[in-house]
Amino acid sequence: MDKLKLDLQFFSGEKTEKATPKKKEDSRKKGQVAKSQDVNTGILLLFMFSLFFVMGGFLKEVFTTMYQHTFQEYIHWEVTENTVHQVFSEMTIELSKVVGPIMGVAILAGLASNWLQLGFLFTAEPLKFKLEKINPIQGAKKIFSARALVELVKSLLKITIVGSIAFAVIWMNKGEMMMMSLHSLDGVLAFFGRTTIVMGVTSALGLLLISVLDYSYQKFDYEKSIRMSKHDIKNEHKNMEGDPLIKSKIKEKQRQMAMQRMMSEIPDADVVITNPTHFAIAIQYKEEKGDAPYVVAKGVDFVAQRIKDVAKANQVIMVENRPLARALYQQVEIGQPIGEEFYKAVAEVLAYVYRIQKQVQK
Repeated sequence: MDKLKLDLQFFSGEKTEKATPKKKEDSRKKGQVAKSQDVNTGILLLFMFSLFFVMGGFLKEVFTTMYQHTFQEYIHWEVTENTVHQVFSEMTIELSKVVGPIMGVAILAGLASNWLQLGFLFTAEPLKFKLEKINPIQGAKKIFSARALVELVKSLLKITIVGSIAFAVIWMNKGEMMMMSLHSLDGVLAFFGRTTIVMGVTSALGLLLISVLDYSYQKFDYEKSIRMSKHDIKNEHKNMEGDPLIKSKIKEKQRQMAMQRMMSEIPDADVVITNPTHFAIAIQYKEEKGDAPYVVAKGVDFVAQRIKDVAKANQVIMVENRPLARALYQQVEIGQPIGEEFYKAVAEVLAYVYRIQKQVQK
């Protein structure tokens, strides 16, 4: 019964499996990621009102200075091209002192909030024009979807929390607010500035609390949207493994390269042990490479004949020893030293080779 159920899921294309790492990476490249806009909003508000708390005195000084210049100096100037240019230049400079830090902190907050959720990600895929974005049927489906209901609940929750925080802050300061007519201008500005910052920071913290819940939902919804069917996973594995024809060509090329490397080692071999027709094993012994001789090349039938041809062309001595050749071929890989069970037999062969080489040198 369970097998029948799995087969039905496979052929029906039902998306019941978690997305593979490759699927997640492909979705990320397309800009499809789990992201909560409330995280951006909460961090932005927190950064901005923290900036206002730090720069409050400076902002007050800039705006009051602009106000004084406007109604004490500029109002008495004659309207000419030069005076208009001067007023515009001075106002631009003063406003840039205010707008510059605010814009800088806003950009920093945006980058920080996105980095916390996504890490580093740059893609232009979401900016591409797609017809389904203006499809009225798809739009209607989104309006009456479960996601739209969640967004509605979330919006109502945000309005409730932010409204409650704002009301609570105003209510706690209502007594002092009623007495503002008895305070100086500096006192009034200080009070409303302080109240606004408290209201903004607490609202930002409330939004961040909502954003934690929203991000969890967005993560769940994202994981659900990129689920895969068993057939999708099978196709992905097939595509990753590549076309069988291409794989066979790659393997053939690898075999050719390995053969070339093996053949290039034969001229440095001390001896080639043969079967004599079926097996050929090239042996080399160098004290600096180890205590035991090692196999530099081996082959059977056609490859064995090529080994013997290369050995003959490079005057490498060949020794016939059928049981030793067969055993070395079966038990020792290329580049590996021979086992202890072969020490005596190989030593006898090498001793024979060295005697022949000495006789040839004489």
